[in-house]
Amino acid sequence: MWGIFFFYLALSMAYLRQIQIRWGDLDPNFHVRHSAYYDYGAFVRVSFFNEHGMTPTLLQAHHIGPILFKESCTFRRELHFGDELTISIQVTRSKTDYSRWSMRHELVKQENILAAVIEIDGAIIHTNASLPYRQPFFSHAWRPFPKRLILPG
Repeated sequence: MWGIFFFYLALSMAYLRQIQIRWGDLDPNFHVRHSAYYDYGAFVRVSFFNEHGMTPTLLQAHHIGPILFKESCTFRRELHFGDELTISIQVTRSKTDYSRWSMRHELVKQENILAAVIEIDGAIIHTNASLPYRQPFFSHAWRPFPKRLILPG
């Protein structure tokens, strides 16, 4: 089951999702507020998980879940109501046992303009024990995915 999840991530190399900018995402200056960028990143990650079988029901049944250790955003261009926004996610590095990993999100608006980059460090943990989730099939499933850096497990 998890192997299929990471097989699809590996095939796509990057997962793309279009986002609709909502009125409630705007600040008083009619720009997208900074915290909405993080919401967009989370929405795309959860969309990917759901579309590939990693649903909240499945996670709860196995007492596992994703967590973030760090989330940062570099804002490059303003976003406005009506902008066409596409977000990509990609795994950029991981430990050899895949207990920890990093992802990069690129928020691109119309005309291929890079609006922001979100970088996260995270893991899948046992929710009952708050320990990293290490299973052999994780290693096999992640292996084909292109990575910039693999750290010692």
